[in-house]
Amino acid sequence: MKLLFICSRNKWRSLTAEKIFDGINGYEVRSAGTEEGARVKVTEGHIGWSNIIFVMEKKHKRRLQERFPDKLKHKQLICLDIPDEYRFMDEELIEILKSRVYEYMEEPGEEWS
Repeated sequence: MKLLFICSRNKWRSLTAEKIFDGINGYEVRSAGTEEGARVKVTEGHIGWSNIIFVMEKKHKRRLQERFPDKLKHKQLICLDIPDEYRFMDEELIEILKSRVYEYMEEPGEEWS
């Protein structure tokens, strides 16, 4: 399963998600941002590669839908509703990510805890 996490600048929220979920149960995880100054800017290739796309805010979902309407037709696009209030690897952010992403993952193993 290939998971893509999206936020604005790909520095804190989506990058944290990539670091904590990559490799769990064999998941492949990437992250990107929607803004021009993003560390890694989301491309059509990211969208095509992924099975599930998680965005942090509704604005990220809108941006992806405006930019990649055809590529998103058969993709699961999930908004996690996580505001831009956290730093990279913030403990509270990690807990929120785990609780909101868990339900979309296939039976997480022991690496999850």
